Amino acid sequence: MRRILCALSISALLALCASCGRSAATRPKVEAPPGGVLLRGAGATFPAPLYEEWFRAYQKEHPQTAVAYDAVGSGAGVKRFIGKSTDLTQEDLVDFGASDAAMTDAEIAAVERGVRLVPMTAGAVVLAYNLPELQDDLKLTRAALGGIFLGEITRWDDPKLVATNPGLKNAAMTIALVVRRDASGTTYALANHLSAISEEWRGRFGAAQLVDWPGEAMRVDGNAGVAGRIKQSLGSIGYVELGFARRLGLTTARLENRAGRFIRATVQSGRAALGAARLPDNLRLFLPDPAGPDSYPIVTLSWVLLYKDYGDLQKAAAVRDLFKWCLSDGQASGEELGYLRLGSNIVAPATAAVESVGPK
Repeated sequence: MRRILCALSISALLALCASCGRSAATRPKVEAPPGGVLLRGAGATFPAPLYEEWFRAYQKEHPQTAVAYDAVGSGAGVKRFIGKSTDLTQEDLVDFGASDAAMTDAEIAAVERGVRLVPMTAGAVVLAYNLPELQDDLKLTRAALGGIFLGEITRWDDPKLVATNPGLKNAAMTIALVVRRDASGTTYALANHLSAISEEWRGRFGAAQLVDWPGEAMRVDGNAGVAGRIKQSLGSIGYVELGFARRLGLTTARLENRAGRFIRATVQSGRAALGAARLPDNLRLFLPDPAGPDSYPIVTLSWVLLYKDYGDLQKAAAVRDLFKWCLSDGQASGEELGYLRLGSNIVAPATAAVESVGPK
């Protein structure tokens, strides 16, 4: 039975990954309810399972609003939200975007209707791996983490790994690194952390959504694609949102944090990283290397991208109501899926940003 459930979980995640690359012609068609509103969104795969749950629950309570969301990755979501690229079809245009890297000032300036960046949830980016013979948790120092992604540590029996993981002494296997090939907010969160802890990474790659990965890394699309590839590949390691790792039963590494402690990604260690964070006026808050002895070191907010002016009273009202619901009633279901519930220090300014969307 366990094998059957695991196979079903893999199939479900791979199906989510496949949906990320669908063209407008092959996407399931969602219609506006009679007299109601259809809201189209696209973007990050990181929060996609949570958004799917939220939108399903919201539509059940509010049948006059239908929501369609395409998990195409943060980079593609921002592109479709800006809406000026010549390769976009009418069906690609959206009412909201989603990104784990927010938007840059240049991207915001390209949106004539104005932009509201609204943090909706947060989560941990974990290093999931497939090493069934390793009995203890994999512990990755900051140097080892950087070395793996820089292509400098290529075998599991490398002395830098064995130093904190004696069980790898006889692991004569090449490390099969699994990474994203699409523009990704999850990649941005990892790269931002690597930039904070590794001078070499900062000089070569910096904090980016799209990385020209060194070495022979396996490149796939979406969090679901990375999780599925790790599950199927012995000796592999890659980065995914915590909830995706949980759903496939993947083992995740303990990472060395700023205080020098090896921390497992949990709701508690994620909350510790968010701490008493104060959002700046533009609501863009990044935590590349959070302080605190109990903080998990790779935590990111995830934003929805809204227009300041929708030019339509009914649609603007539907947008406001949907995302205010997500910031209130919806928060309770996030932790069940591996996401972090936002505190009032984030929810209050985020709600104010949603309420400012017009016209009214």
